[in-house]
Amino acid sequence: MTQPPRRRRSVTIIDVAKHAGVSPMSVSRVINGDSGVRRETRAIVNDAIRELNYKPNLMARSLVTLQEIRIGVIYSNPSAAFMSDFLAGVFEEASNRAAQLILLKGQAGGAPTADAVRRLLGSGIGGVILAPPLGEAEGLRRMLHDAALPVAVVGAVASDAISVGIDDHRAARDMTRHLIAMGHRRIGFVVGNRGQQASIARLDGFRAAVADAGDVTATIVHGDFSYASGLIAGERLLGSDDRPTAIFASNDDMAAAVVSVAHRRHLDIPADLTVTGFDDSTAAVTLWPPLTTIRQPVQQLAAEALQLLIREMRAGKPLPAEERLRVLEHVLVERQSTAPPAT
Repeated sequence: MTQPPRRRRSVTIIDVAKHAGVSPMSVSRVINGDSGVRRETRAIVNDAIRELNYKPNLMARSLVTLQEIRIGVIYSNPSAAFMSDFLAGVFEEASNRAAQLILLKGQAGGAPTADAVRRLLGSGIGGVILAPPLGEAEGLRRMLHDAALPVAVVGAVASDAISVGIDDHRAARDMTRHLIAMGHRRIGFVVGNRGQQASIARLDGFRAAVADAGDVTATIVHGDFSYASGLIAGERLLGSDDRPTAIFASNDDMAAAVVSVAHRRHLDIPADLTVTGFDDSTAAVTLWPPLTTIRQPVQQLAAEALQLLIREMRAGKPLPAEERLRVLEHVLVERQSTAPPAT
C-alpha cells in the first residue's frame, strides 16, 4: 500500500534566525519594520527569508510581535519551598511588565528532554530563564546557545548568559562564624548537590571560617538539597558518639529535616542542638522552632533575572559584561533555633 506523502514542516522564525546567524529577536524586528535594525543585519535576514521561502501568516506575525516579552522559564529543583518563592518572584515581575511566561519542568531534578526543549523553542519565545540548578546543565545551555536566544541563569555564573545570584561563599562563612562566636566547636555541615556552584561555594565558605577559628571540629556530610537527603544526613550526624553541638545545612529543607531527626531523638532545639539553614524560604518559619538562616532574596533574584533578560531582548544584543552579572546581598536572620552549646 502506498504511503501518503509526509507533510513538509513549515519554516519558522527560529529556522530563519539560525540560517541568518542572528537571534530570533533580530528576525522579529526586521519583519516588523523596526528602524533600529542595522542595514547589514536587515539584508542578511531578508536574504534568509527569501532562501528559505519563509512566509509568516497573520498568526505568526502576531506571535513575532509579542516575542519581545514571551519568555520560557525552565526549572527543576528538589526544594519545593525554593521553587515556590522563585516562581512567585518571576510571576509578579512578569505581570508588572506584561510578559508572557511559558513554564517547562525538568525531570527528577535534572534538565528536560531535548524534545521538550525543542517544543519550547518552537513556541515563539524570545528568551529563557534557567532556575537553579539548570544554569549549570551544559547540554541544555548548548541547545539554547545554538538557538541564539538570550538566557538568564539564577544561582550560577555563566560567561555566555545573564547571571544573577548572591555571594554564597561569604554567606556560608558568615553563618559559620556566627556559630563559632556563640561558642560551638563541634559543627556539622550538610552539603547540597555536589555538582552545583552554590554547593561548592557554601562548602568552601564553611571551611574557610573553620580554618580561621583553628579549634573547631567539622563533620561534613552530603545531601542534594532535598528534605529526604536531609533526613539521612541528620541521622548520620546525630547518630555519632561525639555528635555536633550545631548543624549548618546548605538549605532550609535539609535543615528542617535535621530538626525532625533531632525531635525523634528527643533532643531539644536549641538547648541540646543548634540548627541553621540557608535561603529563608517558607520552610524556615513553618516549623518549630523557626530557623536561624541566611536570607537569600529568592523572589528578588528571579525578578532581577527577568528584568535584565527583557532589557537584553529589547536591545537585540548582549548587555555590557558588567551589567550581565548581578550579585545581591544576603542577610543572616536570627530566630529561635540557635543558642550557645549546653556544655
